[in-house]
Amino acid sequence: MPVYPTEKIIWDENIVPTEYYSGEGCLALPKLNLQFLTLHDYLLRNFNLFRLESTYEIRQDIEDVVWRMKPWQSEYGGVVFGGWARMAQTITSFSIVEVAKPNIGESWPARVRADVTINLNVQDHIKQEWEGLRKHDVCFLITVRPMLLYGTRFDRRQPFLDQTGLVYVRGCEVQGMLDEKGRVIEEGPEPKPKLRGDTRTFRVWLDPNQYQQDMTSSIQNGTEDPYETFNVIMRRKPKENNFKAVLETIRHLMNTECVVPDWLHDIILGYGDPGSAHYSKMPNQISTLDFNDTFLSLDHLRSCFPGCTIKVIEENPELQVPPFRIKFPISSTKDKGKKRKADEEEKDNEEDKTLIVEPYVAPNRGPYPYNQPKRNTIQFTPTQIEAIRAGMQPGLTMVVGPPGTGKTDVAVQIISNLYHNFPEQRTLIVTHSNQALNQLFEKIMALDIDERHLLRLGHGEEELETEKDFSRYGRVNYVLARRLELLIEVGRLQESLDVPGDVSYTCETAGHFYLYQVISRWEQYMSKVKPKQGKKVEVEAVAAHFPFHKYFSNAPQPVFKGRSYEEDMDIAEGCYRHIKKIFTQLEEFRAFELLRSGLDRSKYLLVKEAKIIAMTCTHAALKRHDLVELGFKYDNILMEEAAQILEIETFIPLLLQNPEDGYSRLKRWIMIGDHHQLPPVIKNMAFQKYSNMEQSLFTRFVRLGVPTVDLDAQGRARASLCNLYNWRYKHLGNLPHVQELPEFQVPNPGLTFDFQLINVEDFNGVGESEPNPYFYQ
Repeated sequence: MPVYPTEKIIWDENIVPTEYYSGEGCLALPKLNLQFLTLHDYLLRNFNLFRLESTYEIRQDIEDVVWRMKPWQSEYGGVVFGGWARMAQTITSFSIVEVAKPNIGESWPARVRADVTINLNVQDHIKQEWEGLRKHDVCFLITVRPMLLYGTRFDRRQPFLDQTGLVYVRGCEVQGMLDEKGRVIEEGPEPKPKLRGDTRTFRVWLDPNQYQQDMTSSIQNGTEDPYETFNVIMRRKPKENNFKAVLETIRHLMNTECVVPDWLHDIILGYGDPGSAHYSKMPNQISTLDFNDTFLSLDHLRSCFPGCTIKVIEENPELQVPPFRIKFPISSTKDKGKKRKADEEEKDNEEDKTLIVEPYVAPNRGPYPYNQPKRNTIQFTPTQIEAIRAGMQPGLTMVVGPPGTGKTDVAVQIISNLYHNFPEQRTLIVTHSNQALNQLFEKIMALDIDERHLLRLGHGEEELETEKDFSRYGRVNYVLARRLELLIEVGRLQESLDVPGDVSYTCETAGHFYLYQVISRWEQYMSKVKPKQGKKVEVEAVAAHFPFHKYFSNAPQPVFKGRSYEEDMDIAEGCYRHIKKIFTQLEEFRAFELLRSGLDRSKYLLVKEAKIIAMTCTHAALKRHDLVELGFKYDNILMEEAAQILEIETFIPLLLQNPEDGYSRLKRWIMIGDHHQLPPVIKNMAFQKYSNMEQSLFTRFVRLGVPTVDLDAQGRARASLCNLYNWRYKHLGNLPHVQELPEFQVPNPGLTFDFQLINVEDFNGVGESEPNPYFYQ
């Protein structure tokens, strides 16, 4: 089946209905409602609708571009373009460069490649956009043969094909731009070569099926060869141009064993108990969770669990400080008789309300000021804490966040807590827009997460407003630079211990040095300062026998305070942890010495090193095939802006990994969004309303009755503005600062009211008009 729509499909009203759908009558279209028969049925409906909607968007784009270019017939019967379009260029030459032999058992070529040459005599920023076309971007090759003579006015209300003389449309996929020697410029960490002049040639892949059909038709029926007639190439905005990847992904999922976790399967199809994936009903609920820096104080913790008895293990009030571990009661009501159940329920209710809180002291990380962990400073509300608790437990968590209720802060805290509670697990972050991902990243960096474990995939990392580069190659460069820094530290340690030889040359030699020189000295030291039976060790001995004094001479002095044995021992262990961390990192980075190419290093980073991987849903669909092939694995998914993502684009990120022994390893799925705000954008009214395509998976789950955590305190707008929309939500109140801070109290200069609606009358009896395309007045 050809992948790209052609002119026959794009302008066929029976296949792609026009935008003017009145809402009456039946259409031959699949619908997306609440329930589906099987996963195959679910995928097939989404496949058909997505294909039609993307075809409709392509039609709009082609019409817009060709109208703008104003194709007219010249005096000599050729084509002359009276206008120009940012998203299209006239083709100066087009040639097929390769038609590969068919694979065994197939009748169409394995691949067809062509070269398209254009002249970029345009403004610099537009030229850069064309030069920035990436591998796998989809473009369209168009043939126009206008009948209208030069200077005729176009009427956009009349049929498009007759006026512009559009004859052929064929899709193609960019392989890359050619350099001056005619070779494809590969993507990678190396800077792109600077090309002279304005002529640029792109190598593109054509659709082999379509090519074979066209060639057969021209040989058998004597029709003309469309590939010798193209005169316009059109590109599309990257965000809207992922249709090919999504369709191929859905097609691939329909043809493979598509494994959704057992606890999610029925909910996705819309059957059974909608609350069955809530953490309270999951068999593998975790009773003790480390909340790390979530709570600011014990009073904050008490206020977050109203109606619960808080039992603190530590008696001394001075030691009742965060971080806290909390043990929650877990009620098991399975396999009990009715009478016994009733008796035990009363007892359970009393137990259910008791939380056992254990303050603990985080281990000392070393004597340097930068060893101190970054801490959360936000005083979360009780509902935000419930959302964080639900996100840390296995199962499905749905958080409804009205504007200004701290959705991103909750998301970041969940990510941080998962990272500290389950260091071996990997979390995937998916959002709708690059902007949301960048905001998340900026907040993640303010928390205690080692940046070597962060990775950002996709094209939006250029917009991250940080000095650090979190893209694949940025992280590889960070690891290589960090490796050199750590090896210099190893050299300093070696010097301070007077060990001969060059041990700080590679990660491997550093590992041997750690094993034979560092550990042995530490063990020897511990045997001297550990208290023997019945004997007390002097405070001075801790500092006197310490083997690394010279290495820590650049830390704030004195390293040892000499006040008590316990305090000095804690400092000594902190110093050793600092040294140990250097060598554990070098051990992790050893693979980067063995892997030589940037591509291999970036793959290793993605599959092994990174613990928190972020991408947009568009990128997840584009790269699913590559990720599965690499053996990408993850345990938790967090989705931001989940109510703005198309149903199928929400579903694909669940399946970016191969199942293990027929089971998915996914443990948590956290969706944060607001179904009262904007739904996904669907341009065709028939698909939007009749097929219900604008219903996101998040909205469908809410309609099905899946339990949600509704955040209930906003801190963005003054109370009078909040009253405009808070009727839409359950109990949406204001945070105290909205009522107390002076900027929320004083009026805005020049404005009498907090808000006002202005009625604009028609001017001279004429309402809004559009004299030129997109020019409204």
